[in-house]
Amino acid sequence: MTTKSMSKIHGLFKFDADNAVENNSSCIIGTDEAGRGPGAGPVFAAAVCFPDIDDELMQQLVILNDSKQLSEKHREELFEIIINNSVYSIKEGSVEDIEKKNILNTSLDCMNKSCTDVIRQLNCENCLILADGNRLIKNFKFPQKTVVKGDSKSAAIAAASILAKVSRDRFMETLSTKYPQYNWAKNKGYLTKEHIEALKQYGSTRWHRAKFIRNILEQNNTSQLGLF
Repeated sequence: MTTKSMSKIHGLFKFDADNAVENNSSCIIGTDEAGRGPGAGPVFAAAVCFPDIDDELMQQLVILNDSKQLSEKHREELFEIIINNSVYSIKEGSVEDIEKKNILNTSLDCMNKSCTDVIRQLNCENCLILADGNRLIKNFKFPQKTVVKGDSKSAAIAAASILAKVSRDRFMETLSTKYPQYNWAKNKGYLTKEHIEALKQYGSTRWHRAKFIRNILEQNNTSQLGLF
């Protein structure tokens, strides 16, 4: 491991520690979501708190970063380390909820549920939520702070981004075995050229987000296929 990488991980944890001191909080919980942009599949959100931080943990998490900046292999490795060394929760927002509430509100609802679950596990009355992005969690009674690009600044948010991303990727890979024509194992539901062509050929499934793909289906005059 390099001096630069160790400096990075120390900086991520220092960010959390500084926020705890500034807000007189005894525990920091980071939260992030994965899957706001795809045309198919649920959205996932996770919340993470590291109750015990030492040099050994920092060495294990030395490559911790925004999940989008890491390889699939590294995300999978970090996933196991995180769940074994943190108090965490992962929640899923269904396609039905996305259609009814919209993707932003569904994402925030999932972050609310995952954070509330972690607080319950910690039994902590003096916690601070660090939420990735610029939107506060709605209808949430605990102190919270938004952090733009938080998954590259906060250890807890970066860890949450990995749990959410890996969980959603695994879900889409499993779902792909039932609907192989869309190749969700590869594109994870994002509207790649391959996915769009499959939509035009086969139509949509109950796992597609109707409002996200409406223009594609209207242009192709393709309706939802009942057998899916």
